[in-house]
Amino acid sequence: MKQEEINQLTVEDLNDRLITSTDKLNQLKMTHKLSFLENPLEIRALRRTIARIKTELTKRANQV
Repeated sequence: MKQEEINQLTVEDLNDRLITSTDKLNQLKMTHKLSFLENPLEIRALRRTIARIKTELTKRANQV
């Protein structure tokens, strides 16, 4: 997910995306421990997406 897409989402949508992304990251990590992932770089991309979402949420919280 790109930063432009994240900027257009509402706070509720960002919170929902954060929860689903975190769950998916945990699932990918467990799968990677048990067997080989087809694309292990998905973990890195998902981690960075979570960081972008958290940064946007913090930025919006500080603007209030």
